[in-house]
Amino acid sequence: MDQDVATRGDMPSLFPDDHYDTPADSPRDLMDRLCCGGSFWFYLLHSRLIMESRSHALNNRYDDATWARASFDIMRLLERCGAHFHISGLDHLRAADGPVVFVSNHMSTTETQVFPCLIAPIMPVTFIVKRSLTSMPIFGPIMRSRDPVTVGRENPREDMVTVMTDGVAKLKAGTSLIVFPEATRQDRFRPEKFNSLGVKLAKRAEVQAIPVAIKTDFWRSGRLVKEFGPLDRSQPIHIEFGAPLRIEGNGRDEHAGIVEFIRSRLTNWGAKVD
Repeated sequence: MDQDVATRGDMPSLFPDDHYDTPADSPRDLMDRLCCGGSFWFYLLHSRLIMESRSHALNNRYDDATWARASFDIMRLLERCGAHFHISGLDHLRAADGPVVFVSNHMSTTETQVFPCLIAPIMPVTFIVKRSLTSMPIFGPIMRSRDPVTVGRENPREDMVTVMTDGVAKLKAGTSLIVFPEATRQDRFRPEKFNSLGVKLAKRAEVQAIPVAIKTDFWRSGRLVKEFGPLDRSQPIHIEFGAPLRIEGNGRDEHAGIVEFIRSRLTNWGAKVD
């Protein structure tokens, strides 16, 4: 990965090409191999990276560049523990006309921790997240430092007002937003559960929307704690960014196009789709 190409001031572009594929001969940690398919070694090193990020956040040193680098380190750790990434469509981010709304399906913790190193070197970005995530003892300081748009997920009408006010304000100020319309992780893509929030937000803010299809069941959800599930090394990780869309009219056609983009990619990748 060429790290000499700058796209945001002094922040290096970690992925200067349109696509990235983990090399077939990418080395795997000896300790991970000795775990015989387990995930102990990954979570040991991952916890260290998260605690380093938390420390930076608590000391007001967790800026966009630090966030992107921490995300890149997690991606490299995943590769060292057997993950094979297939990422495409990065040139669509560079072609966007200003800030955008990223509209993505949601399958695991992978996308929330890898998106920053793909997007942040190209444009300022943050998430729309459940408010409770900002008060968690470990992840809370990290998430708060990213100044996300937060919703309670108890009152849909109130959440919509929040997104349409705070979200639009962030987009108008130049910060892109990542939206997961499914709200929670789903191992199966169900188009009827994929709401049009992202399209409505892009329409209101008069910005483009970028569809994102992901298949990240390499890192599965845990039974007791979602963030701590097993690693399935038989599953490659796919991430594809679509072309920026300008929302016309009521946005119904663009929403249908985003759903079809995600559905078709997941089908090609062998994911579960209704």
